[in-house]
Amino acid sequence: MSETFSSVPQVDYSRLNNPSTRDDELKKLRDAIFVAGFLYLTNTGLEGLIRHTHEEIPRLFDLSDEVKEKCNMIHSPSFLGYTRLGAETTAAKTDIREQYDFGTPGMKDWTNQDPFWQRLEGPNQYPKYPGAQALVEEYIAKIDELAQSFVHLVAECLALPADTFDDFKGQMSRLKFVKYPRSAPNSQGVGPHKDSAGLFTFLSQDNTGGLQVLNKNGEWVDVPPIEGSLVINIQQGFEAITGGVCAATTHRVIAPTSQTRYSIPYFLGVRLDLTLKELKESATHIVHQIPVSDDRRKRAVDVPSEFLSPLYSCFGEAHLRNRILSHPDVGRRWYPELHAKYSQHILE
Repeated sequence: MSETFSSVPQVDYSRLNNPSTRDDELKKLRDAIFVAGFLYLTNTGLEGLIRHTHEEIPRLFDLSDEVKEKCNMIHSPSFLGYTRLGAETTAAKTDIREQYDFGTPGMKDWTNQDPFWQRLEGPNQYPKYPGAQALVEEYIAKIDELAQSFVHLVAECLALPADTFDDFKGQMSRLKFVKYPRSAPNSQGVGPHKDSAGLFTFLSQDNTGGLQVLNKNGEWVDVPPIEGSLVINIQQGFEAITGGVCAATTHRVIAPTSQTRYSIPYFLGVRLDLTLKELKESATHIVHQIPVSDDRRKRAVDVPSEFLSPLYSCFGEAHLRNRILSHPDVGRRWYPELHAKYSQHILE
């Protein structure tokens, strides 16, 4: 097994569910998790859903500014809703993208009895367009079912019980519809980052291209579209839960120059109340069950993640901090004191 990669590996979901090919495909999944932290998942059975959703979402971005602004994220302390072009930052630089954020349906409004970070889990805002809510809810329901199955398969490929990571899953996961307009060459669609909202990201991209991942040699590797596939990557939550043995990989999107790019990422969430103490205890237990070399364990000990920082009381606060810094307009409106506090951390 190589220590780095020059292309993102492919794993066949149908082979993972076939007893005669399962073991071989689980080995491929294990190698992808350890080496790249990224993979294509093919033959999921969701190809029709993916195609239909990509056909529909351009219409949501073609709505008038007035309609889109009525569900602007600025109205949501849960950071859900529409984000206009240029209103989000990554690595302190403006991203050239426009998007809608949605969460798992059915979340209730926050009350004064809840901790402040619980406000991250709240009700959706939908654009006023026929079928928009149904489109979102169908996609979330079907992709989440696949996500639960995938996490069980990851546990198995790591020689862990299938339900090892079940207790880490949050009540709310997040779905984005993203539009990257044509821009000047080498513009930042979204800057270099590791996904931080939870366990794994399940991305459906169109045929435009632009996604790149950073390998261990410091080289940017293209992730060209494969029709009907999902690009899956480890998030920082899973990295922390596994004590860094399964590492998240830095990635970015180069803004398109010839045609608009649309993508649909789904972020499988982590429990907001997960504390640093619980995380360290669980990570220690899990790390020693995963069959890897002592050298890999030693290299994984020092995980550069806010989830392992004593600055935050729990995952919910760390996640809220990320949201506030990525969407400063929403942060200033709903969390002015926290916005000032977290902004000061950056300055220091």
